[in-house]
Amino acid sequence: MKGLFKRLLNENPIFVLALGLCPALAVSSTVSNAIGMSVATFVVLMGSNLVISLFRRRIPYDIHIPAYIVIIATLVTAVDITLQAYSPALSESLGIFIPLIVVNCVILGRAEAFASRNTLGASFLDAVSMGIGFTIGLVSIALIRELLGAGTISIVPNRNLIRIPVLADNPALVFSLPAGALIVMGFLQGFFRWLGEARKR
Repeated sequence: MKGLFKRLLNENPIFVLALGLCPALAVSSTVSNAIGMSVATFVVLMGSNLVISLFRRRIPYDIHIPAYIVIIATLVTAVDITLQAYSPALSESLGIFIPLIVVNCVILGRAEAFASRNTLGASFLDAVSMGIGFTIGLVSIALIRELLGAGTISIVPNRNLIRIPVLADNPALVFSLPAGALIVMGFLQGFFRWLGEARKR
């Protein structure tokens, strides 16, 4: 558990490794979108890490990247179809960013740098730590953006909208825009780097 916490802090994919920034900027306008994207990414990351680790000795080196992409694309397609069937509102809200999980640097990067070189158990733990780290990063950005930019918190798309009276009456609309995502991400990256330096001292 201590090792997992250390990796979440020192190897957070968004705030430290700077991976998966496209969805972090694009779908973090609401908490519901961030949760949906995080769950979808976590499922694909876990599946790809396990499959690639399991077959790492059987995939020829010359075609390992195309093979990884085929594995990831298959998992993304399954997740996309499942979302369309069971949560059409979330699927519509996330739109093209679900298929784009195929080229998410977090997933492909962990497949190449870790799963292809380590055991099934180690790859499982890596997927858990990276998945949780990605979720923390994405939901943190979305929570701040939605609170400040709209004065609301949406857990489920189009339902259960929690309205924060003071913030909802005077929202800072810049946080609803892409520029707001960059501002929030910059401050959070700075905070994580400060934490890392504080731990070293």
